[in-house]
Amino acid sequence: QGQISQSAVSQHRDLASSNLFTYVDEAELFNRSTFAAYVALVDNYVAKTGRKEVMTSSENAEIDAFITAIQNTDVIIRLHEFLSYKGLASTDLSTFTAYLREMWFGLYSRSKGAAMDSSGFEHVFLGEFKGGKVSGFHNWITMYLREKDGETNYYGYIWDKQPAILAVQLRWGSLYKNLGSMFYGVSPEFDLAMFTMCYVTTPDILCRFNMAGASVAIQ
Repeated sequence: QGQISQSAVSQHRDLASSNLFTYVDEAELFNRSTFAAYVALVDNYVAKTGRKEVMTSSENAEIDAFITAIQNTDVIIRLHEFLSYKGLASTDLSTFTAYLREMWFGLYSRSKGAAMDSSGFEHVFLGEFKGGKVSGFHNWITMYLREKDGETNYYGYIWDKQPAILAVQLRWGSLYKNLGSMFYGVSPEFDLAMFTMCYVTTPDILCRFNMAGASVAIQ
C-alpha cells in the first residue's frame, strides 16, 4: 500500500493508510530462541548519536544470550564454513563467535570522536538519529516493534523485490528515513549472516550476489 516514486521521496507524504504490518504471530515467532534474544536487545541503545552508550551488565548478558542463540543455527554455521574456507575467519567456532560479537556489538564513535555512541548492531538493525535524519534501520522486526508501539509511522514503499526485500519510507519521532531497505519475514540470524558476509568479503563497496534466482545488492 502507498507506493512512493523515487522522485517523491523527499516530499515526505504519508501515502499509507495503515501500518506496514497488520498482524504478526508473536506467540509463535517471539518464542523462538533467536527472535526472543533479538527482541531483548532492541531497548538497549540511545538512538541519538553524540550520546555515550553505556552497556550495563544485564545488557551485556543479553548480547551474550543473542550470540549463544544464533551460533548453532544453520545460517551462522554456513557463514562460518564459507568465511573460514575463504581464509577470512578462524576455523574455530568459539573464536568466530567472539569475532561476531566484537564486530557487531563493539562500541565506536559515529560523532567524530565526541562519544562512543554507536555499534554496528545499533546502526544496521535498530537505526539511529544523525544529522537530522534516521540513519541505518534495516530490520523488519525492529520496524514491527516500533510501529506497534507508535514510535514509527510507515509512509509507504518505494519498491518490493524478490527475494523478500522491501524499500520503505518511515518517520521515527520527528525524523525521516527517506528510503530504507530490509529483508522481511527472515530471522535475525539470517540478516546478521548476510550483512556479515558482505562486510567481510567486500568491505566499503557495494556487495552483489544472487539469492533465490534474484540479484541482491547490500551496501
